[in-house]
Amino acid sequence: MKIAYISTYPPRECGIATFNQNLVRAVASNFPERETLLKGDFVVALTDSEDLQEYEYPEEVKYVVRQNHQKDYIRAANYVNTSAADVCIMEHEFGIYGGESGIYILPFINRLEKPLISILHTVLKEPSYVQRIIIREIADQSAKIIVMSNRAVEFLTKNYDIPAEKIQIIEHGVPDVEASEINPVKSLSQFKNRKVLLTFGLISRNKGLETVVKALPKIVAKHPDVMYVILGNTHPGVLKNSGEEYRDHLKSLAAQLGVSQNLSFINKFVTEEELIHYLSAAEIYVTPYLNEAQITSGTLSYAVGAGSAVVSTPYWHATELLDHNRGHLFDFKNADQLGDIILELLDNPENLNELKQNAYEYGLHLRWPVVGSDYIKVAQEAIYEHDFRDKILKNSIVDPEIMPKFSLAHVVRLTDDTGIVQHAKYGIPNLKEGYCLDDNARALIMALMAYERNNSKEAYDLLPIYLSYIHYMQTEDGNFRNFLSFSRQYLDEVGSEDSFGRTIWALGHLIGCTSRNSYREFATEIFHRSFPHFKNLRYLRGIANTIIGISLYLNVYPTDEGMVKELVRLTDMLMSAYDNVQTEDWQWFEDGLTYDNAILPLALLHSCEITGNETVKKVALKTMAFLDNLTLSNGYLSPVGNDGWYYKGKAFPVYDQQAIETMAMVLMHFQAYKTFRKPEYIEKMFLCYRWFLGENTLRAPLYDHETKGCCDGLLPTGINRNQGAESTLAYLISHLTVLKAFELEYEYNKFTQKLHSAK
Repeated sequence: MKIAYISTYPPRECGIATFNQNLVRAVASNFPERETLLKGDFVVALTDSEDLQEYEYPEEVKYVVRQNHQKDYIRAANYVNTSAADVCIMEHEFGIYGGESGIYILPFINRLEKPLISILHTVLKEPSYVQRIIIREIADQSAKIIVMSNRAVEFLTKNYDIPAEKIQIIEHGVPDVEASEINPVKSLSQFKNRKVLLTFGLISRNKGLETVVKALPKIVAKHPDVMYVILGNTHPGVLKNSGEEYRDHLKSLAAQLGVSQNLSFINKFVTEEELIHYLSAAEIYVTPYLNEAQITSGTLSYAVGAGSAVVSTPYWHATELLDHNRGHLFDFKNADQLGDIILELLDNPENLNELKQNAYEYGLHLRWPVVGSDYIKVAQEAIYEHDFRDKILKNSIVDPEIMPKFSLAHVVRLTDDTGIVQHAKYGIPNLKEGYCLDDNARALIMALMAYERNNSKEAYDLLPIYLSYIHYMQTEDGNFRNFLSFSRQYLDEVGSEDSFGRTIWALGHLIGCTSRNSYREFATEIFHRSFPHFKNLRYLRGIANTIIGISLYLNVYPTDEGMVKELVRLTDMLMSAYDNVQTEDWQWFEDGLTYDNAILPLALLHSCEITGNETVKKVALKTMAFLDNLTLSNGYLSPVGNDGWYYKGKAFPVYDQQAIETMAMVLMHFQAYKTFRKPEYIEKMFLCYRWFLGENTLRAPLYDHETKGCCDGLLPTGINRNQGAESTLAYLISHLTVLKAFELEYEYNKFTQKLHSAK
């Protein structure tokens, strides 16, 4: 069995780096037949430097990922996939990976073709939206999640909805060494003829070291030979931002309390062998952390493993590890209580020794070789059970079970008696931005689709609101304004061609409905009043949206010759744009792909459905294939980013990705399926839809299961957490379209089977 380890790694000074190196050695120690420590195993190391050469990594580090370079993660996944590794073990802590809360790890694990075991060093009780997404996705992609405490299991099952059977507890490992009879540390001036209280680790304010300093006067009054030793460097982040301000504060506090002679700093990063010497030389080990939110503490584990008498505040890991009289707890920031506990232990050596013995005996099963053996068993199970789940998912046509339950909750939240509000701050309507015609047109389409699907009264009650908004924004000459303030003041005289076209599409959709005649008649009236402005359209997306609306109208009124003529004229404008630009390797309508791109082939598909024009159909297919090749070639949808768009001969912009791009792709493939009845279009449609659920560049879902809204976009570093109308409606329309496609496919298959049986 060969293992690839993904984590930080020494010589980078990082607790997780040390843990990972220990784990590598612990696993290797269980294979004595190996000629070398790491024969076949290797490490993918995360670096916080832009310079790949900054750290002189040992030979087992075969690949280095720069924390904030997203492409490094992709290359690293490819490296692992082509290696001889049988399984991957990944350390996870939000801060060691790039992007918002370390979101760059998601594209990496999604691309892995090896079974993955993930070790969670941090499990937050109240994660942010993005943090919860990351942990859930890691769990989904992992054969097993390893945590180090029961509290972590509780959080993962209750707060992250991760199945308990996916989680396993393997406690933090400790060095497999015994303190030597001759301890060199005891000869140090801080230890010689002293009763030492010890704390070690990177120094920062959240460690609460001042609580111990404040307890010293009470302790020293009875035991003047007590020395409090703080072993470790100042945390690099603290040192960079604040220098030694905290260390100086502790010295000043000790001086004020008259215990300067009882406080000593040893400012160094020690080896494990040295650490065992320090721990065994101390009378009592203290972790005075300031709050309960610490799920794992490596320093605490090391102290227990070394057989130290531990006194600690009751943070989560301490309450578990020090249970059954393996240590004593004191309240956060309670220096007086701490002083009493330490005095009781110093005054009663038998109690002190009992704590040490209990800790030592428990620590035997935490020794690294034992822990390494546990990881080997998990790795073997992961390899055995690995069924290439990613490939199965990508090759499956449809799995309706992964679709969230349809809900209008966020749409209702955004809608008042005027219309649907444009924007939201997170999931809360942002009333300052008012309303726009684009979103109310989309909302009308979505509400109609929802009503047609399940006869929803909630959707039906929304219809007159959106239709009324469209009517309110229509000018005397039949054109449309777009923007309206929350105080119902017009903000423009004439809207964009895009908003005009989207409105025609929405009206055409309503006209094409088979029920609610009063609404249809009203929509038809608004539609005909706008007709004179069709001839003024010049921009391709306004033209395309209008073509779709006209086509939907003509499904009901196929004998309207004037409208057929207008459909042909507008279609010719799209075709001319294509003819003027297209080349053998550029099958498109413009020199660049910008926004709402799939609307253009979609419009041609709608047009040829009415006219039967084969040339139009061929161009629709060519441009569809061109767009698919650009955006679906990675096995998931990566739409054209709006950071500069995509032009011939230029780089493809990955970000920012917008939900309307995805909706247009879903609709395009659905219309292609209706036209050609080929299952491949159902596959592509569903693949595009899954962009909302996390099958995207960052492997981050944009649909919010809590609010029932959709985040506004995919950014280079994470998710735009705002959930405006455009993105939410794009998701809901896509969702309803997928359901409709499944229904059509089912009915079509039943029909063909029946026909085959008859033959």
